[in-house]
Amino acid sequence: MFKKIITLLTPHDKRFLIGLIIFSIVISLIETFAVSIIMPFISIASDFTLIETNIYYKKIYHFFDLSSPVNFVVMFGFLLFIFYIFRSFINIFYFYMLSKFSEGRYFSISKRLFESYLHFNNQKFNSMNTAHLIKMVVNEASYSTQVISSLLFMISEIFVIIFIYSILLYVDWQSTLFLSLVLVVVVGLILRKITQLVNIKGKEREFHQRSVYDILSSSFGNFKVIKLFANEKEVVDRFSDVSRKFVHTNIVFETSSHVPRLVLDALGFASLSFIVAFLVWKYDANISSFMPVLSLYILALYRLLPSLHRIIVRYNKIMFYKKSVELIHNELRYENEKFGNEEVTFEDEILLENVTFDYDGGVSILSDINLRIEKGQSIGIMGESGSGKSTLVDIIIGLNNPSKGEVLVDGKRLSFKNIISLRKQIGYIPQAIYLFDGNVGDNIVFGREYDEDQLISVLQKVKLWDTFKDKDGLKTEVGEGGKLLSGGQKQRVAIARALYSSPDILVLDEATSALDSTIEDTIMNEIYTICENKTLLIISHNKDILYGCDRVIVIAESKVNILNKKENTWM
Repeated sequence: MFKKIITLLTPHDKRFLIGLIIFSIVISLIETFAVSIIMPFISIASDFTLIETNIYYKKIYHFFDLSSPVNFVVMFGFLLFIFYIFRSFINIFYFYMLSKFSEGRYFSISKRLFESYLHFNNQKFNSMNTAHLIKMVVNEASYSTQVISSLLFMISEIFVIIFIYSILLYVDWQSTLFLSLVLVVVVGLILRKITQLVNIKGKEREFHQRSVYDILSSSFGNFKVIKLFANEKEVVDRFSDVSRKFVHTNIVFETSSHVPRLVLDALGFASLSFIVAFLVWKYDANISSFMPVLSLYILALYRLLPSLHRIIVRYNKIMFYKKSVELIHNELRYENEKFGNEEVTFEDEILLENVTFDYDGGVSILSDINLRIEKGQSIGIMGESGSGKSTLVDIIIGLNNPSKGEVLVDGKRLSFKNIISLRKQIGYIPQAIYLFDGNVGDNIVFGREYDEDQLISVLQKVKLWDTFKDKDGLKTEVGEGGKLLSGGQKQRVAIARALYSSPDILVLDEATSALDSTIEDTIMNEIYTICENKTLLIISHNKDILYGCDRVIVIAESKVNILNKKENTWM
């Protein structure tokens, strides 16, 4: 899994990570010093004679020319106070840097996922579940960063344990080894039992959360169907069942995260009691004689037990969310489209020469297609459902790459080097029109450069400007999915979106099939008028709207049959 995490990081991330690991070592040394410095302070405060008998204390005492042991202890205490304040601030800064790294990786990973999905080829994207893609960008990217941050926290705490443990071994190796044996046995049992459970629940968590997204997506997308079937209860029950299972996995994980702390607290106090009894027996003296050593162990346990608890909790969190790292690693391995910036101009014709298109399974939907499309022509495309109408158009406009053969634009072969140039010359009106919850201007522009004059111009062409001008103009809200507009108005907004960039080619993919015949005829008349000098590609089951086409292509059995207007055989 560590190798997979590394692949998710950019070179800058890796340098940042190395810096954090070095910083964590520094923090660990500071924590170790914070624990070990208590023993000499307690020793001096308990026995002033140590100032003269210990060579180091004596040098410090005379260097600062202190007048009494009391002043020495006061100065020592004041310096400790300053040190612990400094320790707090540097720890705060360290945790800030950890948070900055982990949250920054969420931004980086989610952006890379989103960018990767947008660069899928058309065929690959159509095979994906959009609920899964959203879950990956929103949830799994966040969970993967928790794995990364947990790993960093573990490294930091491991260094703290190593350094403090070394001090304890130096002070009293027998008591330390006994304490170590007990902790190793108990921590090992905790890890073995709880980690197995957390690992299983982590896999269940991913499955149930994916199911929740699928149910939400299908339910909101079929809202009217659910209303007509009157099966809201069944849908809610299905959601409740999956959601309850998802919540249960989180309950188990959260509960298991508290078990190590409770066990370690009980173990720590029990071990401390044993160490006190052991030291009394070993030195045959009361507790005052080894109070400095005992203070060291108390403070060490006070720091070590939370560290052990954090390591166990973070390790379990890694096990719980490691599926996210695997999913993201696999998603980012997909080969995306890589384009060049060569120009291609459509001034004369587009040629398809011996074009064949196969699905991934090897089944040909188009076979050995030869087709010529002249600039300014209106081409109708008909055929049964699944015959390959949309696939043919997607090849013509550069969304799908033919399995065999080639596409030529004015004699220039269409390839990844110039395909972006062709796509910029195309306006597309789909069958399912998506308008987001915003104003009409932003819906038409859709991420392109905002030009108010051009917006008004295209709205006038599609006969919508007078309608919106009497409301809020370009700021008129359309509602989610365009629910504040009529079916005809939504269609006209989609046409305006396609015309906004002044394309040479306009594609209608069953664009009017959802409208009644009267509105459909009106809109098609307007399209033929608006696009008089443009190349039109019209996919439709309704031959009646193809009256303005120069030619109609009929697709059947992976072949094309071209009908010319003078034959008028499709009418």
